[in-house]
Amino acid sequence: MSDLNERIDIYDINREKTGRTRPRHGEGSKLVPGEFMIYVLALLENERGGYLITRRTLDKKWAPGQWEIPGGGVSAGETSRDAVSREALEETGIDVSGLEPVSVYTYINEDAESGDNYFCDIYHFRKDFAPEDVKVQEDEVLEWRDATASEIRDIQAGDGFLHYERIREALENEG
Repeated sequence: MSDLNERIDIYDINREKTGRTRPRHGEGSKLVPGEFMIYVLALLENERGGYLITRRTLDKKWAPGQWEIPGGGVSAGETSRDAVSREALEETGIDVSGLEPVSVYTYINEDAESGDNYFCDIYHFRKDFAPEDVKVQEDEVLEWRDATASEIRDIQAGDGFLHYERIREALENEG
């Protein structure tokens, strides 16, 4: 569950901290041109080549019921790496804190009209997990699946899969 008092660090276009923070939600949270926050996504791949995907709850303000991979915003004072470990554990019960990522792919989004300015780090981890290891955060996640790349592509072709093109780019850019 997101904390209404949560704050985020503000970064410049060079991904340098500005020394300022903002509320994550509500009044005063809109970023102006040149201000950025950081989001993280966890691409969790098991030994069978399946990816842990989650479906957003239907009460979400943005993209309710859509399929995605675990992730969220980096809180003030938190590193991107710490945030991806926290988000993966909170949303899925899978602990990646002691793992080295296979790769990290970063992209930038700047939308002056909406103030949706961010860097997004996609971390790819390989870790075997069994269905009983997955413990979803019920106020964030409606359901989960262990899906192949082909199944994710099919979801994208149907109802859509959040961040699909960026995840595809991240996987294509690996070694």
